[in-house]
Formats: sequence, C-alpha cells, structure tokens
Amino acid sequence: MKIPRCPAAVMGTKARSRKARYSHWEKSWEGGQVGSPEPEYRSNRNFEGGISMLCIRKWCGSGVLLLTLACTAHAFGQDATQLDEIVVTANRSETALDEIGSSISVLTREEIEQSKKAFVLDLLRSVPSLDVVRSGGPGGQTYVGIRGAKSEHTLVLLDGVRMNDPSAPGSSFNFANLNTDNVERIEVLRGPQSTLYGSDALGGVINIITRRGKGKPSGFVSAEGGSFSTAREKAVVSGGTDVLRYSLGLSREDTGGISSAGKQYGNHETDGYHATSVSTRLGVTPSRIFDVDCIVRYLDTKSDMDNGGGSGQDDPNFIVRSKQVFVRGQGRLSLFDDLWEQKLGISFSNLDREYRNDTDASHPSDLEHSSYHGESLAFDWQHILHLHKTNTLTLGVDTREEKAHSDYYSESSYGPYSSVFPKESDRITGYYLQDRISLWNAWFTTLGVRLDDHSRFGTEATYRFTSSYLVRQTDTRIKGSYGTGFKAPSLYQLYEPTYGNQALNPEKSDGWDIGVEQALFDGHAELDATWFSNNFEDLIEFDTSASKYKNTARAQSYGVELSAMVRPMDDLTLRAGYTRTKTRDKSTGLELLRRPENKFSFDAHYHFLEKGNANLEIAYTGKRQDSFFDPLTYASTRVELGGYLLVNLAASYDVTRWLQLFARVDNLLDREYEEVKGYGAPGIGGYGGVKVTF
Repeated sequence: MKIPRCPAAVMGTKARSRKARYSHWEKSWEGGQVGSPEPEYRSNRNFEGGISMLCIRKWCGSGVLLLTLACTAHAFGQDATQLDEIVVTANRSETALDEIGSSISVLTREEIEQSKKAFVLDLLRSVPSLDVVRSGGPGGQTYVGIRGAKSEHTLVLLDGVRMNDPSAPGSSFNFANLNTDNVERIEVLRGPQSTLYGSDALGGVINIITRRGKGKPSGFVSAEGGSFSTAREKAVVSGGTDVLRYSLGLSREDTGGISSAGKQYGNHETDGYHATSVSTRLGVTPSRIFDVDCIVRYLDTKSDMDNGGGSGQDDPNFIVRSKQVFVRGQGRLSLFDDLWEQKLGISFSNLDREYRNDTDASHPSDLEHSSYHGESLAFDWQHILHLHKTNTLTLGVDTREEKAHSDYYSESSYGPYSSVFPKESDRITGYYLQDRISLWNAWFTTLGVRLDDHSRFGTEATYRFTSSYLVRQTDTRIKGSYGTGFKAPSLYQLYEPTYGNQALNPEKSDGWDIGVEQALFDGHAELDATWFSNNFEDLIEFDTSASKYKNTARAQSYGVELSAMVRPMDDLTLRAGYTRTKTRDKSTGLELLRRPENKFSFDAHYHFLEKGNANLEIAYTGKRQDSFFDPLTYASTRVELGGYLLVNLAASYDVTRWLQLFARVDNLLDREYEEVKGYGAPGIGGYGGVKVTF
C-alpha cells in the first residue's frame, strides 16, 4: 500500500514547480458535494520524472534530525500529465490541496487498488498520526484515533453519512467490518474540525467517498482465496450518461480466522468471520445546474469471539452478529451563473449488534445475551456564495436526532444479572459560517465559527482559522491551522440508568499545527514536516468511586509528522513517513494508552512490463502502554506492549485486457505481536486471485 499523502506532500500527484503549474491553474466551482467530488477535475498539473532520494526526518525531544540520502538526479526529463489534487473535506467544497491550511492525507482509488487490501482499517494504518487498534483477527473490534485523541473523537463519514454508532458507550465507530468495496477515495483531516462538522470531530475527520459511475457500462468480478481458509468474492458494475450515473458493488467474505484470545497464551480455537456487503450509488443530472444523488451501503456480518484476551479465554460459541445500513439522499442547485450553490441532504444510519454466548462444555455455567441498537437521522443545508474571485462564503445548518437502546443478560457462578438501557434520544442543531479568502493567488486563508444547540446541555461555540502561503520563488509552502472542537456526551453516558449522568458537559479540545512543504528540482521531489499540539479538557471518564460517568480527565498530545517522496524513474515511486507523538494524562502524568510514540512507514510501488504492478509496504509501530484485565483477579494492570515491524507485499499482472491475476502476502516476516494486550494478531498469510473485467 502506498503511504497516504501528508498535508502538503501529495506524493505523486504533486507536479512541477508551483510557479509553473499555478500559471495554468483554473478553478472550477461546478459540482462537488461533501463526500462526492466531481470526477472530472479541470485543474491540471504535469509531473516530470523524479530523483533518487529517500528522506526520513525524526523528531527526538529537543530537536529534529534530518537524514537525507541523495543520489544523482539524472532521471529528470520525462513527463507524465496528471490531474491536480482536489479535496472536499477540509472546506466542505472542492478545494485545491495547495490552498488547504489544515493537515490532510488522501488515499486515491489507484492506491487502494494497488494495495489489494480488503478493509479500510488496513489502508489507514500508514496514515500519519493515526492509531489503528484491533482486538484479535478479522471482525475484532477496531478503533482509530487521530493525534493521540480517543477513538470516539474521530468523526467518520461515508458520503456525508455519519457512521459513528449512537449505541456505543462513547458513540465511536467500529472499523472492523468496513471494507473497500466501491470506495473511490479516502480523505483524512487531522486536528479539531467541529467548526464545519460539529460534535465528534475533536481529533479529526475520516471521509470515505464512493465511486460515481460514468461512461459506458463496465465492471468486474473477482475471486480470491488463501490463508486461514479465506475466500472472498466481489462484483462491481458502473456506468453513466450526461443524465444518469450508477455504481453497484457486491461482496462476500468468509475466513476461518485466528484465535482472538491469542495462541501465544495457549488458545487454539479459531474465530471465523463472515460478511456480506452491498454498496450502491445512483445519480441524476437533469440539467447543468441541478443534480441528485442517492447512496446506500449495507453490511451484514457474523464474527466469532472469545471471552477476552489471554490465557483460558477461548470460547467455541461466542458469536456477534451485526447489521449496518447507511443511506443518504442529496441534491445540488447552482444559481446565478454558479455564484450561489445550495446543497441539501438527508442521511439515515441504523446499526444493530447482537451478542450471544451460550453455555458449553468449557463454560457450563456462563451465559451471556445482549443487543444494541442505534440510529441517526440528519438533515443538512449548505450555501456556498462565490462573492468574488478572492472571497468565498460558506454557511449552513445541520440538525441530527440520535436514538439508542440496549439490553444485557448474563448467568454465571455468581448468579444472574440483567441491565436494560431503555430507548433514549437527543437532538443537536448546528449553524456554521466560514469565509475563505484568496490573495495574490498565493495566500489562502479561512476563518470559521459555529454554534451548536444540544437538547440536553445547551449551546457550544467553536471556531477555526487556517492559512496556506506559497513562496513560488523557492517552491515552498507554509501552512497552519488553529481550531477548537467539542463532543457531546453519548446517549449511554447521559441516560444509562445505573452509570449515566445527565449533568455531563461536552468534551472540549483546542489544537494547532504548523508545517512547511518544500518541492525540489522543479517538483520532482517533495519533503513535508508538520508540528502539532492538542489539549483536551472535560474528558468523560467512568468514575469507579461514584460508579458514574464524569467530566474528570484532561490530556495533551503533541508531536511531528514527516514525509518524503522520490521517483527515480517513471515506473518507480518511493515514499516514507514518520510520526512521533507524545501524550500525557494531565491528572496522572502518565502516557495515554495504546498511543505509540514512534511510527514509521515506507512504501515502494513499481510498475513493470507495462502490465504489472508490485507494491512493498514496511510499517513499524513503536512501544506503547496498555491496560490488561485479569479475569481471575478482576484487576487491571498497566503493561508495556513491544514494538513490531510488518512487511506486506502485493502484486498484480494483466494477462489480457480483461484478465488480471493478483497476489498478496501479509506479515511476510511472520512476526508475533499484539495490538491489544492478551489478544492475538494474524501471522504470515498468503492470498491469490483472479479479476475479470468487462
């Protein structure tokens, strides 16, 4: 998998010097809804070859160490035209990446295809400052944090639909089941983003954008099999005209899995995973100024689980069933020669989870049944006013109602226990305004403010400032942002009969980042460094002494994100990235759990014989702290998890225009490691398949 691109270093799609490419750049305001960028971007750049250089920069407490290995630059003379990089998440509208002051990474459709990865969580592992943590193998709970923030501080969007689960204790999103079917691109926006997105965006936003059909009907079917008794089948069809466009993806996955509780602890019963996915998108454009889209995604999964992590936690009949539905309808209307754009959308999500653990020979007196249901209905109306070529005003309103309920029943040697969280709901309405200013085609600034009104705790105001400045004489870009964020208490934290606390206040954060991007040799190489800092206040934690949720915690995170790209020849691209993150619980002075201080990734992609692609990925995750719960003593102990290095390979070859063979090897070195103390992780795995295009 290619290393996702850092804010300024959009490696491979950046091209030429800025002073050259900006003289040809023209904005296009047509289209571009949140989560649905226009595919026909009209901004063009040229990419000319590359140089043989690998740059990795490490930040170590008191300073920055820059290590650069440079070779000759004899490969500079070959051109390859590519499209300009356009993102939609940063400003909720199409914006050239060089105009963005916030830190953002982009995973393109090409990178997703080359990696041959089936799940979004695996694509996100190499994104700077993202911590991906999975408990066990496929189907195990998986959470993603950004820059040291909690997983529930990450807002996850699918074509504008909020995926965060209202029934989860912290309303976070579980990435375990989200596959890459029909995904066009993924944008990861780091830092507090509540000004445009409201609650849940303290750490940042992950926006997953699906494909929009175009052209003659086309598609493919593929079949893959391999280690751990894995089988995966997929079919995709898409197409479109000037009036109608469509895309549809279907997939099925079955795997025998691994022991969730970890074979290193003497557990050998494997935990399988089975999933069916449907993803579709339908769009209609009756006129140039008006279009409508409908997006639907459905996931039905069954996962085997164990009772926990560590010795003696194997369980042969602990099963989790999950059904997730995400729906969005959205329309765009452009008036007065595209000077005024309106975007209207309605979104619905429904997430159901059912846990069933009946008695068995190994657990004759242990039984557990529970279910969780969460749903959300949201409405948003946005206006974009192009007041002048130097000034764009974005304003809008969004409102969302969430509902959740759950029930739990268990039996053990201690007797039966039951708990019911009755259906509760809340509503939050936000009003936002942002002004985007462009001066001298070199200085781009945004100023934004937002007011949210929550049905329980009242109002909360947030704001954000970003700026990007281009120094064309030296091909340098300086960028930075400062913003505030908040997260409303979850329904469970507010209303759970035993542990809830209706006096809770929202969690808050403020954060800044500042960075510099340097293009070298007329854009043939690029280096990027971004420093960041975040403060979190009024964090909601469970107070064991009071058996209630309370606003008791404060935390801090800060660090640096570094990246480099070099293209020694047209067919070879090398990328490297390094993130150093320091975290601290301000109440205890201890490091936050499951946040590695050091992360490094390297990626090499080679296109060979005009028909083949090979991808090498090396990822290192450093030491981090964790908490291990002992089921025998019911005590939690703070432990240190060791660092680990993973090497993954992927390759494909187009035998004919319609037939492709592909293969992948994960964890090539067969390293034994833990992402969560006590839980297993897959060893070496090999997979191969065939793809037929029509």
